Amino acid sequence: MLNIGVLVSGRGSNLQAVIDAIESKKIKAEIAVVISNVPGVMALDRAKKHGIKTVVIESKEHSDKSSYEKQVIKALEDENVGLVCLAGYMKLLSQELVHHFRGKIMNIHPALLPAFPGLHVQKKALEYGVKYSGCTVHFVDEGCDTGPIIIQAVVPVLDNDTEETLSARILEQEHKIYPEAIRLFSEGKLKIEGRRVKIETK
Repeated sequence: MLNIGVLVSGRGSNLQAVIDAIESKKIKAEIAVVISNVPGVMALDRAKKHGIKTVVIESKEHSDKSSYEKQVIKALEDENVGLVCLAGYMKLLSQELVHHFRGKIMNIHPALLPAFPGLHVQKKALEYGVKYSGCTVHFVDEGCDTGPIIIQAVVPVLDNDTEETLSARILEQEHKIYPEAIRLFSEGKLKIEGRRVKIETK
């Protein structure tokens, strides 16, 4: 059974989507721990409601990023985590953490990468005038939203869209493709070859 560790900073709607997929047996895995760098966020409440272990590790309580991430790595290792999922985790990972879990860290990003990495992506998409946006599940590397792409979902941009309406429609797709990417990983169907992720269809 695959043990998953989820890193969060906020409300945890994608965490909830993964919890729901596991509880409905769509994913044969278990969330072993949810780790937040911010105390009191909704994502922690979601985890607790489902009996999932939660850990709060505040980065501001550590003298540097390395000591903070060593504690994060320890919390993941203590639960024998085989896949780390970022779900609204508002910190860039260091080389140390990425190397430790190389090929075993996923993120969901609310844009069609490589377009619009980083923050405020719906605002950027609307300002640029794109006709389509969407979301991307990708493996994490040392860059900001630069890792190999696993799955993408496309959402049309409507003429009357605001950041809020576009974000809401994209979020619906995030809740579908993130659990699907995790399912594929749990079944050993993802293979990274350079920048490409091949999905076994058998």
